[in-house]
Amino acid sequence: MLADAVVLAAGKSTRIARVGGGLPKPLLPVQGEPILVRNIRWLAGAGVRHIWVNLHYRGDLIRAALGDGSTWGVEVRYSEEPTILGTAGGVRKVLSSLGDTFLVVYGDNLLELDLAAFSAAHRARGADVSIALFDDTAPNTGIAGGRVMLDANDRVTAFREGAEPLTPPSPFLTPPSPFPTPPSPFPSFINAGVYAVERPVFEEFPEGEFLDWGRDVFPLLIERGCRIFGYRIEGYCLAMDTPACYERGMALISSGQVRLT
Repeated sequence: MLADAVVLAAGKSTRIARVGGGLPKPLLPVQGEPILVRNIRWLAGAGVRHIWVNLHYRGDLIRAALGDGSTWGVEVRYSEEPTILGTAGGVRKVLSSLGDTFLVVYGDNLLELDLAAFSAAHRARGADVSIALFDDTAPNTGIAGGRVMLDANDRVTAFREGAEPLTPPSPFLTPPSPFPTPPSPFPSFINAGVYAVERPVFEEFPEGEFLDWGRDVFPLLIERGCRIFGYRIEGYCLAMDTPACYERGMALISSGQVRLT
């Protein structure tokens, strides 16, 4: 099992403000416990021992909720971002303190994922990056975008972030064609916001700049022939990005359709 993780908690929390009551999004309560606390406990239970948490909006509240991590038998350290660096830029900032292989976890998501099995699959495939994924049949909060396309061997071939088309990421890999592209035989999946990353493939990205995993990092790694694989989770993924997502997630939990692990 991997010992190091970065938990992303440095958003502005503007979209969730209507139901957030001034809390940073990762501290929204779910069954009486903040989402972020549930994620720290989940990581600790899987054997992770060193966790970085990046901060922007109301970082003082996150520090107060987690402390030094000793409650869960882990070491929690913090990375302040006066200017938000993005989902990958925040990880790049603390890269020198991470091991050769580490986890990245979106702090405002709740999902059912066996981290030991995920880590084992990452190593068995010799992957540079593994991405936890789910399909539309899994209980979820209606996430739009963040779709990932796989080939028959679960290797990632394309992304769609937001309104971007689900096409191979580089226009330089395949010459433009005047003919319509036939439908792909491979289904697309949704990014669940957990990655296993090999440090060497990320070291050459610049530190201190805004970087996004889906828009900046993964497409470039694919162009370079890096081994990026999807790992399909079997349970739920609840992303609490907006009031509608949060309300949908709470409804799934209260109805019993999702039983939190």
